[in-house]
Amino acid sequence: MAEAESKNSIQVIERMSHLLEVLAQHPQPVSLKLLAQGANLHPSTAHRILNALVNGRIVERVDQGSYRLGIRLLELGNLVKARISVREHALPFMRELHAATGEAVNLSVRRDDEIVYVERTSSGRAMMRVVNIVGARAPLHITAVGKLFLSEEGPGGLRAYAERTKLPAYTRASITSSSSLEREIEKVRKQGFAVDAEEAEIGVRCIGAGVRDDTGLMVAGLSVSAPAERMKPAWSSLVKDTAANISRAIGYLE
Repeated sequence: MAEAESKNSIQVIERMSHLLEVLAQHPQPVSLKLLAQGANLHPSTAHRILNALVNGRIVERVDQGSYRLGIRLLELGNLVKARISVREHALPFMRELHAATGEAVNLSVRRDDEIVYVERTSSGRAMMRVVNIVGARAPLHITAVGKLFLSEEGPGGLRAYAERTKLPAYTRASITSSSSLEREIEKVRKQGFAVDAEEAEIGVRCIGAGVRDDTGLMVAGLSVSAPAERMKPAWSSLVKDTAANISRAIGYLE
């Protein structure tokens, strides 16, 4: 008896999900007839489930026999979005990238004209020279992730950054002119990833890719840091793919 009730409950949930999926596919209100057909349900069954969804504000009845998704879904969606932690969702993917490269993997966010490291997997190598730690900061123009954030700026924003900061050099490889920075950022936009070629620290290279939220906004950057002699350019595709996986995990739809 209990098993039968459990199966019935699961069946109702499945039917409810099918109806919501059909509604999600239509920007305009959908008739009961079309909903029932789309969800492969008898109209009376669809009507009964829709009534329950209307009572819960998950579905809204627009006209007699016409429905659309309800405001409660927006409220629940906003709650989910507010509780999403990029760090939590990123860590499993960061560990996978670390396992594939054997090098340090960093997650960074932008704060004003700097990036801040918010999570890091250890390299596990005794001779590792990369010294970025969680909470450390670095200017945008000398880091891979920083360049990615700058690539989100328009020409005016990029020039304003250069004027504000004066593009100080940290190594002999650092970009120190607006024209060089503009060329570098255009390259970043075209290839979809960025590199730090010993611009923050001599002997250390980095490859980074952006992490985007459900609105398409770049909210973080993922990067691999390694001594220059160990860095492999082919890792750029691994970094891009991993950043894309994290983006999808927090709601980004390509």
